[in-house]
Amino acid sequence: MALDRGHWVTVFNSRSEFKNYAAPESLIVLFYGVAIRMNGSIRIAEPADTDAVDALLLASYSSLLAVDYDSNTLNRALPHLTAANASLLASGTYYVVMEKSGRLVGCGGWSAAEPGSGRIIEGEAHIRHVATHPNWVRRGIGTRVLVRCFSDAKSLHIHTLHCLSTLNAEQFSRAAGFITIGPVDVPMGSSLFFPGILMRREIG
Repeated sequence: MALDRGHWVTVFNSRSEFKNYAAPESLIVLFYGVAIRMNGSIRIAEPADTDAVDALLLASYSSLLAVDYDSNTLNRALPHLTAANASLLASGTYYVVMEKSGRLVGCGGWSAAEPGSGRIIEGEAHIRHVATHPNWVRRGIGTRVLVRCFSDAKSLHIHTLHCLSTLNAEQFSRAAGFITIGPVDVPMGSSLFFPGILMRREIG
């Protein structure tokens, strides 16, 4: 593990090492010059985590997004936002963070395929479905997920990460090194367009 541009980068010598890696339960890193204690243990998600991830997404988004979205928009969007993505859970690039009891308190990951279109551009990837349980915010859970995404994506020759941020997560994403590209309306279903922020970060 080595420090690179403000975050820890883990070097894997084989795909089995990559898939089986589990970071220490409590880790302090320098994240853009700020020392952050990252709590919880992190591992690669599995399809068996579907129900737990569903519950985590619902707890997180129904509470934390209520600050920036009106109740009508949020209630219509929640069924789309809170269903775990089966392909992500089987991808090897989606992660869950657990407390000591094994309960999930965070999740998130990345994919080479662009959400919605499925388009793949060599060297680029997309941050996907990041969430923290509302009882665990400001305890380094989201940062732990992003640090793992940056490390693993870079080890697989990704140099640019794109992110469709919710309105309330823009400041967090900027603190993690993303730059704001501009507002975007994400289509959900046949008649809902969910406001978000398109962001980008170079990791190469």
